[in-house]
Amino acid sequence: MSLPEGVQRREFDGEEVLATRGEPVYGEPVVEGWRRWDASRSKLGATFAHGLDTGLSGGDGVLYLGAANGTTVSHVADFEGPTYAVEFAPRPVRDLLGVAEDRGNLFPLLKDARKPETYAHVVESGLDAIVQDVATRGQADVALANRQFLADDGRFVGAIKARSEDVTREPEAVFEDVLDRLREGYEVLSTDRLEPHHDDHLAVVATPK
Repeated sequence: MSLPEGVQRREFDGEEVLATRGEPVYGEPVVEGWRRWDASRSKLGATFAHGLDTGLSGGDGVLYLGAANGTTVSHVADFEGPTYAVEFAPRPVRDLLGVAEDRGNLFPLLKDARKPETYAHVVESGLDAIVQDVATRGQADVALANRQFLADDGRFVGAIKARSEDVTREPEAVFEDVLDRLREGYEVLSTDRLEPHHDDHLAVVATPK
């Protein structure tokens, strides 16, 4: 599996791990300008670590849904092009604004990913990728609602969190239901469980139908 340009495997304390070049954000080690990308703190990092072919390449235009305080999206902005970071909670957005100060291509948006009509006037269409990490019920609905921003050959790279959908059901059953709904607007290319980095999470790579 080839990594996007701008993401490399580098050695930190004798361990070869993912890294991007940029200003540190969350206390991560930096060696020769390369920031360690901690897969246990990042679903996308874990997706790369598990070897999934995401279809991402350096310089892509990206819509990132569920940016939180910027841990993962800071790495994304290190190797991608314009990166629109949607987060609905005001407190983490304050941190996200600080992350964006060092990254001119990162655009924080205090918006609800379930309501793309509230930021459609800001986010360009024909983007290369959507990266999704939202902890809410209806994760497939979020992906379908934001599909409008993707190019026809774009990539959706998401992490489905089973416990956000339904804490009472087995994760595998939840994943199947979410994937069935996702297939209404996407062709699912690959999936993989993200243990041991993230319990009860499924990485998904898809492209618009």
